[in-house]
Amino acid sequence: MNNKIKIAVIGGGSSYTPEFVEGIIKRYDELPVGELWLVDIEEGKEKLNIVGSLATRMVKEANIPMDVYLTLDREKALYGADFVTTQIRVGMLEARSKDESIPLSYGFIGQETNGAGGLLKGLRTIPVLLNITDDMVRLCPEAWLINFTNPVGMVTEAFSKYSKHRKFIGLCNVPIGVEKGIAEIMGIEGDRVRIDFAGLNHMVYGFNVFIDGKDKTKEVLDMYVEHSASVNMKNIDPMEWDKQFIKALGLIPCPYHKYYYKTRDMLKNDIRKFKEGKNRAEEVMEIEKELFQLYKDENLKQKPKELEKRGGAYYSDVACNLINSIYNDKGDLQVVNTLNGNTIKDLSEDNAIEITCKITKDGPIPYKFIDRFPVPIRGLIHQIKSFEILGAEAAVEGNYEKALLAMITNPLVANDKYGHKILDELLQAHKKHLPNFFH
Repeated sequence: MNNKIKIAVIGGGSSYTPEFVEGIIKRYDELPVGELWLVDIEEGKEKLNIVGSLATRMVKEANIPMDVYLTLDREKALYGADFVTTQIRVGMLEARSKDESIPLSYGFIGQETNGAGGLLKGLRTIPVLLNITDDMVRLCPEAWLINFTNPVGMVTEAFSKYSKHRKFIGLCNVPIGVEKGIAEIMGIEGDRVRIDFAGLNHMVYGFNVFIDGKDKTKEVLDMYVEHSASVNMKNIDPMEWDKQFIKALGLIPCPYHKYYYKTRDMLKNDIRKFKEGKNRAEEVMEIEKELFQLYKDENLKQKPKELEKRGGAYYSDVACNLINSIYNDKGDLQVVNTLNGNTIKDLSEDNAIEITCKITKDGPIPYKFIDRFPVPIRGLIHQIKSFEILGAEAAVEGNYEKALLAMITNPLVANDKYGHKILDELLQAHKKHLPNFFH
């Protein structure tokens, strides 16, 4: 790589971008980024300009020699890039609102990355991201693609099967969120906790917990049982886990597991909010309005604290950490979505998994602390993996039957009659963004 790094951020007008810029600034001595290109589409132009102005002020305030470029020309941003990050939302927050509200109108969970909503987000998103990887083959073949566009698991599965560009990593903020939550329970600093994670995206389990490098799994699990609601995400209802269940499981579930192990409780809460005319997408729209008002302030020269209200807080910092470790060949342990290889014997080599990995200049190497998933979690993981595979195939092929199978295979739907109806209504609602299905 050159002495000066070029990073292209696809979806640069995102409200998360200031956190990414902050992450680069604080690592600049190790990660000398010379060019940061923020690229978006015409519909995101206003947000791009607001975020780009704030990014420029942040860089100037930090007094580092990094140039910030704003563009709607993706090819210009990608040309010669060393790293590319993708944080897009096809159809914007209005599409998310449909993903959440349409399933709820039939009495099923509406969530943007899980269940029916997660499938439709995948169907809209995967073709766009594969187009970006095609561009990367031409314009920056040596660049690493760091994707944190949801549904990350299904997207990484699609990259595995269909992308000609092979240097890709999926990233999620859930593992770091769990580690920070555990640190809070234990009353210690977040960087003292490290957890061995394995599973799928939004279905990842914590196996071994280390504090200051020492295995404290049993001690932490005992504390976790008493304070499990504290380990959560901003976009998920805080609910205590059943203590006997967690003791029997012997693992730390992630907050998204509540959709599968507490389905009735989660659905009841979502339906209550839906009847009150609320969904998470609308809450996020309000948070975004507030954030962009803050971002417009010419006196603001740093990431505002209010950004942590978003469910994806810490995403960008995790991305900067990953880029830094690849660039400097650090060999440290981080949790990413990558190809299984021969790590977990009960999944195929080309399946995407989320697992603790050693991060090197050649990419992530899965840390093999288990050979197979334990029986209590194996079936659920396999069911979601089938959902991801079918969803990725449906997205690329525009295959209605595979989309239908994915919908009904998902345990949050698991109903042939209503799954069929929900799919049809969601496909029509998103017709504009599903060219593979509507030629």
